[in-house]
Amino acid sequence: MSQTGKIAFLDLVTPHVELEEELVAVFRTALRSAAFIGGPAVEKFERDFNAFCQTKHCVGVGSGTDAVRFALMAAGVRPGESVITVPNTFIATTEAISQAGALPEFVDVNERTYNLDPEKLREFLETQCERDPVSGKTISRRTGRVVSAVVPVHLYGQTADMDPILELAAAHKLVVIEDACQAHGAEYFSRKEQCWKKAGSMGAAAAFSFYPGKNLGACGEGGAVTTNDAEVAQRIRMLRDHGQSRKYFHDIEGYNGRLDSIQAAILDVKLAHLAEWNRQRQQAAERYGELLRSLAPAVQLPHQPSWAKPIYHLYVVQVDGREGVMKQLSEAGVGTGIHYPFPLHLQKAYEALGYAKGDFPIAETAAQRILSLPMYPGLTKEQQQTVTAELAKCVRHKVAAQTV
Repeated sequence: MSQTGKIAFLDLVTPHVELEEELVAVFRTALRSAAFIGGPAVEKFERDFNAFCQTKHCVGVGSGTDAVRFALMAAGVRPGESVITVPNTFIATTEAISQAGALPEFVDVNERTYNLDPEKLREFLETQCERDPVSGKTISRRTGRVVSAVVPVHLYGQTADMDPILELAAAHKLVVIEDACQAHGAEYFSRKEQCWKKAGSMGAAAAFSFYPGKNLGACGEGGAVTTNDAEVAQRIRMLRDHGQSRKYFHDIEGYNGRLDSIQAAILDVKLAHLAEWNRQRQQAAERYGELLRSLAPAVQLPHQPSWAKPIYHLYVVQVDGREGVMKQLSEAGVGTGIHYPFPLHLQKAYEALGYAKGDFPIAETAAQRILSLPMYPGLTKEQQQTVTAELAKCVRHKVAAQTV
């Protein structure tokens, strides 16, 4: 609880205060070495994060958006093609697709997990696409474009159901790029391989964001791509650094998308604590489940499938009359958020795609009802009890109003 007595939606101050001496030492080292771009700090973080994600390669980049864009480009997505993703994600996912020269096409989500629904993906590929008889490539009937990739988003810190997604992608010659920007350390049980896998280790490549509010956040911008493909990793290294294979030798046109060394060293300090921070989030989610269970069905709790070990980047419930609930909670000193209030297919930025209200009903319905409750390491049971008590008042007030 903050000094004002309010329960913040997110506490970014406490972990930085607790790690202040280590973080200041990182900056002091950078000042004394003047190693600000690339170098040992970036390479060490890449090795350590690579090991954390159980992958063969990691490439630090400037942001999560860079990570998605570079992953798509390095994995072979070409200008003029289409890439499938979901409408209920942050716009960075689709911005990256567009910036890679491709066109986003949407598939609706599962109503319980909010992640890409494999059955709806199957339906899209089988009823809204056709195979080119010569190349065997999948063509979207809607756009006439080659569909070259699918980007499942591991939303709120829980993985999408990857086995059927990967199977469908292989059958239709699609590259899978995981958007793991909210899923640092989340795990998925592959029924096919009978083992747990880390988010970021299953697709051709995966994108991570280190925006400050993430489970692993920088003190500024940052991102990374993980992959098991050495050629993809090398191409991303060139893309992030003006297309250079070595200094002043430009094999391709690239970008300025590097992860700077101070942020890399800060991330490496925090990475040592990430497993514990994730464990605290998981414990807080369990407590929420116990505390909020009595408020069902007025409050719909997150669904955790048997094949998922989420790390609860966000704890998202559904309520009717969300704006009123948010207002009442705010007045009671409880911070909340909405992730995300307006699906991408209905955003002004994507009017030209030609989608309409009703095209993706599950994403649209969820967008009207989802509410993110306070969630961060160090969130106490007492704070959660207060959140629950205030939310119960909102629910009871609404039920009472409906019965008058």
